[in-house]
Amino acid sequence: MFKEDWTVLRQVEVSFEEKKSLFICNIKRIKNEEEAMDFINSIKEKYKDATHNVYAYITNNGISMRYSDDGEPQGTAGPPVLEVLKRENLNDVAVVVTRYFGGTLLGAGGLVRAYSASCKQGVDAAGKVKRKMGIKFSMIVDYEKYGKINYYLQSKNIKILDIEYMENIRIQGVCLEEEFEKIHSDIIEIMGGNDIIKVTDNNLVFVNEAERIMEVQE
Repeated sequence: MFKEDWTVLRQVEVSFEEKKSLFICNIKRIKNEEEAMDFINSIKEKYKDATHNVYAYITNNGISMRYSDDGEPQGTAGPPVLEVLKRENLNDVAVVVTRYFGGTLLGAGGLVRAYSASCKQGVDAAGKVKRKMGIKFSMIVDYEKYGKINYYLQSKNIKILDIEYMENIRIQGVCLEEEFEKIHSDIIEIMGGNDIIKVTDNNLVFVNEAERIMEVQE
């Protein structure tokens, strides 16, 4: 059973200037440490002429964390970026904050504030999604009952993964685990007591209620 947690909705790049230094935040959802480092290295290559490419990531339910100051004074860059991710309760996220030095020293406090602000700007732009356990299911419906079933599915927080129109109609979908029992019961009632749902898998799903998005983790 996976615990409920948060990650980012999308990969983004955002930037701002602080005393002529340019800070560029790249943030992405990742699955493991290897994917985190692949993303970090790709950003470092993209901005290889930058003064610093500071990074941090959290994965494996918060067990695996890593950061780098990348030449900034110790503790003024990587730890503040990591702290933003922790404060936002994020998991499976990697961040690179690139800095092009503008000629004005920011001091230790200024660096902490700038790197923290850049990471927070990235998190806000990427958006946060709650991650919960979901249930994948399939059902086979005859054409006579399909209208009622389809109307019901469209009225619920269900993501339809696939529909096949053959002799009968095969529907594959996913819903939140906490809502499955009610959905299952309702469909049996619509089908006049016939249980047509088959559970095929349990998966993590990402839920962004504000944007009405449910995404299945691969």
